[in-house]
Amino acid sequence: MPIITVKMAKGRTIEQKQKFVENITKEAARTLNVKEEWVTVIFDEYDRENWASNGQLHLLKFGQGFGKKGAE
Repeated sequence: MPIITVKMAKGRTIEQKQKFVENITKEAARTLNVKEEWVTVIFDEYDRENWASNGQLHLLKFGQGFGKKGAE
């Protein structure tokens, strides 16, 4: 029973997350040779003010709307 935890910044739409879990579930089941219903995906979402890389908070580094639908 694979449990896949995805850590990411908040801001994705329900549609984006649904498409992601469909794709990751299919690929995990295929690769690990298990039934799709055995695959669990958990999202750990973080505010950008609580995530940093290279010494800079993501809120400051990328801006408020980064990662949302239509943002690049």
